[in-house]
Amino acid sequence: MFPETLWYLLNVAIVFAQTRKQLSLNTVSSFNDSSTFTLPEASNLTVSVALCSSSSSARFFVTNTSADADNPGPDGGTDVYEISLNEGFGNFAGAFTNGGVLSADDASNVTFEVGVSESGPTHKISTDPPSLGDTTATQAIIFSPVFLEVSSEVPTYPNYSLPVANLSAPAVPSTSNNFSLIFSETSGSSPLASGLQTGCALQSQNSTGTIVNQTMWLPNEDGWRTQWIIDGLTPATNYTAYVIIDNTTVSGPIYFITKSESFSCPLLSNLPYCPGIAYAIPLAQPSSQSTYDSTNLPSEIAEPLISSLTNFTTTLTTFACGRDDYSPLVSCNDCQREYRRWLCTVSFPRCGEASSNNGAMVAANGAQKVFSALLSQPTTVTPRNSNFPSFNETYTALLPCLERCNAADRACPSFLGFRCPTAQFNALSSYGVGYIDSGVEGVEGRGSSGTAQDRYGNVWCNYG
Repeated sequence: MFPETLWYLLNVAIVFAQTRKQLSLNTVSSFNDSSTFTLPEASNLTVSVALCSSSSSARFFVTNTSADADNPGPDGGTDVYEISLNEGFGNFAGAFTNGGVLSADDASNVTFEVGVSESGPTHKISTDPPSLGDTTATQAIIFSPVFLEVSSEVPTYPNYSLPVANLSAPAVPSTSNNFSLIFSETSGSSPLASGLQTGCALQSQNSTGTIVNQTMWLPNEDGWRTQWIIDGLTPATNYTAYVIIDNTTVSGPIYFITKSESFSCPLLSNLPYCPGIAYAIPLAQPSSQSTYDSTNLPSEIAEPLISSLTNFTTTLTTFACGRDDYSPLVSCNDCQREYRRWLCTVSFPRCGEASSNNGAMVAANGAQKVFSALLSQPTTVTPRNSNFPSFNETYTALLPCLERCNAADRACPSFLGFRCPTAQFNALSSYGVGYIDSGVEGVEGRGSSGTAQDRYGNVWCNYG
């Protein structure tokens, strides 16, 4: 016969164990009360916690002693650790050879998620933020981080065939991605960036606008991204945007500002032969849809561009590409790629507009404020691309970054005669100079802003 006290302790242990909730490997579970959880055995386990609603009292404790250990709590104990929360996130990683226990204290009426994984934190902030294409008064183009990298095929001798000028739309990958775009005005009753930064908390907020188009797009060789076109925004307003990946990983924030109500240029994107173009251009508003793409762009603009690239490729391949090298660093393939980027960037003038962000950044040497490379274009001025029809609106052009031209110059053989204007002389009349690389010296990454645009809505020059 067991002693009475032993029976009592055994019954308490059984009841105690029954009240614990079992968490499985590589799962995410949602709860809204104070609970204890049994953690599985693993040699390297990460337990992550994400608050979905605000709480000033909820605390989380974990022990990796065993799955039968006493409830960990604020009084401490052997191998008891508190999971510290920062912006709603927290995690603990360690060896759970005999399992473990997680305890949620003072979490009643608080919604939270728990992730258990053998491959690092389930809940986290991505180091790769979304990116802005461009905005109009009421619209914007946003890109997700890369979700699928691509390996481009480099042509080799003797069959050194370059891509055709009029590229077709790439085949959409079968790999699925679970991306959610959340965006809202930066100021207001519930600004996104000032609240919890967890995926579940952000997804509970309402976006102040409408997603009118969502596609998978390959803008460059970095890889596939999700592209969103959003509408219904307020003119001259600051916005904050996040991308939530698989409901648990937060990418962002980025910031952008819509143009003024008088801004008249529509957006252009989704051109297979110019995949990196995603910005506003000086054309009349399209009649069939709210933005331009390959289906409704006037042929008098597209066809000369494609013809020019075809002729350039023909001339380039008069060199014995693949058999002979004109450079130990670059090839004909590199030349055609960079020339395509430059041609697309200068063929599609980009509409811009001075905003409150212009001049907000001080140059690296502290001597001056940095203003975007904007040039007013009255209706009497012939557009840079004469194939564009007359645009009966005065607009401001955001000049191409000089580095886009320099990239083609460096990648192409000298016999083509491709040359860029120099910073010391007339480059400023047609290019943005000194933003990415330093002006006269040309030192890489040492320009006044060091980049064509940043995550705070500043766009200095058009990098295409």
